[in-house]
Amino acid sequence: MSSVNQRRTLQIFVIVVLFGLTNPASAVDWSSVPGKDIVLFYPAQLSWEMVLTQDEHSGAKKFREGKDCRQCHEGEERASGMLLVADAFSDSAPIENKPGFIEATVKAAHDGENLQINVAFTPGEQPDAEMDKQFPAKVAVMFDDGGVSDARRAGCWATCHDNLARMPSGETAETTKYLARSRSQMTRRGGTEPKSAEVLESLRESGSYLEYWQARLRPDSAPDVIDGFILEERTQSAAPMVVAEASQENGKWSVIFSRPMQPGGLYKDFSPGKTYTVGVSVHAGHTAQRFHYVSLEKTLVIDEGSADFIAARDDDP
Repeated sequence: MSSVNQRRTLQIFVIVVLFGLTNPASAVDWSSVPGKDIVLFYPAQLSWEMVLTQDEHSGAKKFREGKDCRQCHEGEERASGMLLVADAFSDSAPIENKPGFIEATVKAAHDGENLQINVAFTPGEQPDAEMDKQFPAKVAVMFDDGGVSDARRAGCWATCHDNLARMPSGETAETTKYLARSRSQMTRRGGTEPKSAEVLESLRESGSYLEYWQARLRPDSAPDVIDGFILEERTQSAAPMVVAEASQENGKWSVIFSRPMQPGGLYKDFSPGKTYTVGVSVHAGHTAQRFHYVSLEKTLVIDEGSADFIAARDDDP
């Protein structure tokens, strides 16, 4: 094990001992926290490479010139999802009768030590895809702290490539999400082999990767929570720092994530005065891999500032 990995393992062990496995999210008075309603839409098999290809995406030139996804498409999420879920050109293996979008409400807060993200959503009438038989729904949140400009401009699309599992060039592959900067070469069909271990470690040390949290949901059961990082692949943490609680009432899920704001290791620090990019996704109807709903890129700040989600301090017991 490298010295970097040894230090990282030690940091994780110390954090688990100090913070334990209790969930501080219940300390927040969520009724007093303002929420933001967002629309998550079905993206079909549209990849990062498609976004950059003018013949397939009319906004490719604008994007290459610096315009972000939400600058063109915010407000179109419902219409886009309804179009993509039924478009045979955009999806080679559509799920019959799948809704094109779902709606969610996102809230954020902190208590000085832990950041909490509250995602509430109603899956609606979902056909059973029978892909993930154990979990009927999953919700995930992805973060960038400024180290990945592609994520700031395109949110989840920075990790979605043509050669991922069940994507057009990777139908039988097991390739997970990755960032273009981790690959030796990028083509219309996705990235080739990863860069050298030394280059990848340098990217990690500079913060050029994403962090994700996921809660896998079942009725009448505590959520199964994982977290991890995305660079040359999606890597799940052996000892997650994120905890979560979940409840379902009248078909609506409420999921509250919580993590120490400055845990060390590869985990992103959450501090006032910085703007973070956030992506939210939901799997519904026992789906897996690309068959999810996604948000456009959103923003988060701590305490105050201009952003979609403002995590204000809440110390109520």
